[in-house]
Amino acid sequence: MRGRSEHGVAVVDFVLVLVVLVPLLLGLLQVGLVLHVRNTLTAAASEGARYAATVDRGPAEGAARTRQQVREALAGRFARQVSAREVTVDGVPGVRVDVRAEVPPLGLWGPAVRLELSGHAVEEVLP
Repeated sequence: MRGRSEHGVAVVDFVLVLVVLVPLLLGLLQVGLVLHVRNTLTAAASEGARYAATVDRGPAEGAARTRQQVREALAGRFARQVSAREVTVDGVPGVRVDVRAEVPPLGLWGPAVRLELSGHAVEEVLP
């Protein structure tokens, strides 16, 4: 049987454990969210660069393709800053698609995570 001095100890223990576990869980979820967004944006930028590098397309079409894929996979706010331009990739003409986005924090406070990613592709040429 419990003594009089032990009443309410379980509640205090529960609160002390939550103070540690909730921020840890939110941190893990934030890392998972950032990695998911980063991988999705990288794949979309690479796909947009490959699309723009085909014979009958240009950088503007690659940027549009990247925006479309980001909107379908994530949300439109991640597709606001997409640009594409012609570059030289290892000495040959190519296309580079750049994506900039911010991943908002999950908790009530904290900075957003800024991501700057790019995808490259070598331009196709007619034989």
